[in-house]
Amino acid sequence: QVQLVESGGGLVQAGGSLRLSCAASRRLFSRYAMGWFRQAPGKEREFVAAISWSGGITYYTDSVKGRFTISRDNTKNTVYLQMNSLRPEDTAVYYCAADRTIEVPTTRDEYNYWGQGTQVTVSS
Repeated sequence: QVQLVESGGGLVQAGGSLRLSCAASRRLFSRYAMGWFRQAPGKEREFVAAISWSGGITYYTDSVKGRFTISRDNTKNTVYLQMNSLRPEDTAVYYCAADRTIEVPTTRDEYNYWGQGTQVTVSS
């Protein structure tokens, strides 16, 4: 089992920045690909970004490219999502997810472990 705990959400004005963190409980964290997803009210949970176990491969959904950066520190069992130039449409609950794979999953069904989520609200 892998327990994931997100933090760093909050209220920010449009154009501002936030950094989300996701701490994993498990040893061998470095063997897990990690992803960030988000779910806005009334919408399905959608892919935001993912990173390979080594950190060498990253993927982003088109709407966040150039604004968000996913990274990880395997010595701290933590993955980050740096969010810049935030927009009101980025408002959602953000979830981190983990899967033990050398691939870099980008769909919800490919991840086995999920955190509880952290709220991000961007005001206009």
